[in-house]
Amino acid sequence: MTQTPKRKRDRTATRAALLAAARARFTLLGYDATGVRDIASDAGVDPKLIFRYFGSKERLFEEASRLVEEQSDTDAEDSPAYLPTRLLHATMRQDEDGTAGGHPLTALLLSSSRQECREQLNSQLYDTYVRNFEELVDLPDRELRAELLTAWLLGINVARSIAHTPALSDACVNDITPYFEQVAALLLGTPPSGENSR
Repeated sequence: MTQTPKRKRDRTATRAALLAAARARFTLLGYDATGVRDIASDAGVDPKLIFRYFGSKERLFEEASRLVEEQSDTDAEDSPAYLPTRLLHATMRQDEDGTAGGHPLTALLLSSSRQECREQLNSQLYDTYVRNFEELVDLPDRELRAELLTAWLLGINVARSIAHTPALSDACVNDITPYFEQVAALLLGTPPSGENSR
């Protein structure tokens, strides 16, 4: 009787499965309430692989909660004026049902009792949102305007993925975009840029 050779593990697929499982758990429960064994079980692998691929639960969390800049679909969406709308769409796309976990900001917010998570949250908010919004403003109080718009994006995320307020939770991105673009234009001093505004 011949033995069937063991199938070689696909490192890339296993790592991606662990990241997806970790993101789903962390954005639902936060860091402290999420166990390594639960993540491994969700991914269908041995818990030891988490340490082999990521080194520690802390490193896995750091990677799973990192914001990833998505590629835009059209040249128009690459324009600086479209940035607020693109970030709104990315935020809402990542907390929809059927995605691989919720938005990374949710994991950081749920884990903000940990100092390192607060520092990562602050860093990502500044690098991804505030700094980019500041570059669009040529008005007084540019830092305040950029932070206000960032706070609104963060609030949308909180209302949808943590507080689950009914109207925002039920709204699709096309429902929210026209309002968001009007406020973004007011704060940044730029014309509304999206299709809904036109």
